[in-house]
Amino acid sequence: MAGAVIQTKCAASLAEYLNGAVNYIVRYAFKAALKSPKELLFIMRYAVMQRRMAKIRRSFEAHGEHIPLFLIASITSQCNLRCAGCYHHALRPDTEARDVELSAKEWGRIFDEARELGIPFILLAGGEPLFRDDVLREAARRKGILFPVFTNGTMIDEARFALFDRYRALIPVLSLEGAKLHTDERRGGGVHDAVWNVCTALYAQRIPFGLSITVTKENAVQVTGRQFITEARQRGCAFIVYVEYIPADGKVSTSALSESERAAFSLCIEQARTENMGFLILSFPGDEKESGGCLAAGRGFFHINAAGAAEPCPFSPYSDMSLRSTPLRAALKSPFFAALNSGGFLRAAHNGPCHLSEVRTEVARLAENFAAVPHVS
Repeated sequence: MAGAVIQTKCAASLAEYLNGAVNYIVRYAFKAALKSPKELLFIMRYAVMQRRMAKIRRSFEAHGEHIPLFLIASITSQCNLRCAGCYHHALRPDTEARDVELSAKEWGRIFDEARELGIPFILLAGGEPLFRDDVLREAARRKGILFPVFTNGTMIDEARFALFDRYRALIPVLSLEGAKLHTDERRGGGVHDAVWNVCTALYAQRIPFGLSITVTKENAVQVTGRQFITEARQRGCAFIVYVEYIPADGKVSTSALSESERAAFSLCIEQARTENMGFLILSFPGDEKESGGCLAAGRGFFHINAAGAAEPCPFSPYSDMSLRSTPLRAALKSPFFAALNSGGFLRAAHNGPCHLSEVRTEVARLAENFAAVPHVS
């Protein structure tokens, strides 16, 4: 997903592609940590654990079990913002029912099972994950796993600065749309300045952080431009994750990139990586092309919603298993996931950014064969 691995036009295999990505991220983190003794010590310990985790995955692979390198966990449906085009609220309109959310103890069990399988990354999302400090603390106690926390940034106060400073496995990834106009238009007035202020404070305290940017036709050129990336680096940003906007309702959106705009965006990403060697730039789902297709449904990851349902990805809210009652290892063998894989859904050529989103009617029909229904969290 990064560096030379991404820039290589074809990867020999999915495993090679993803393992190369992990190695790159660890090497990058090590170099970045040289400026901070606390961060360097953490990364050195993590690198040792990562080698152990890789050995665990190889052991499972040798026995025919594929273990993905990361999971996406939406730990809550709560959010303090109502961003335009938010897929979470579009796909899961009943977002205030906290009583169905997994407890911190249940999430802790899932994190333990992930570690036992050798999974080194779990992306914590929402909703707004900072509503669940209890889950964040539960996650931080699991050695050997990095937990990028995808947050809108507006709830990071002194207590949460202290949380991120103490638990270096929790890495804040702040959402931004680039320019003030684009950010405040989509997320609400004042959000742009608030996020940049948090970035300044994180950098002052030597807390590593990244930016997550939803890419639309309105901001694609600006957010991949030299000026924006330079400013982000000067403010202490350690990496950028570009997430292409996917209309949650499956309909044509004036903000979604066209095919020609998507091709131009890919060229901008390549140029940005060339100009910023040593700076981590990820692109989703664009980088999946280098892996031979969609990484969802366990190929590279799967999604766990706030209620515990194991879903192919955040944009495909169907499930035949719940992690409330099913171990993580068993969920990886989901018949629904297997059918998506064997049915060609994950490797099919597609025009838009997300194939499962494009063929949502077919996926929903397939889900019905496994008594799987959309899981509203």
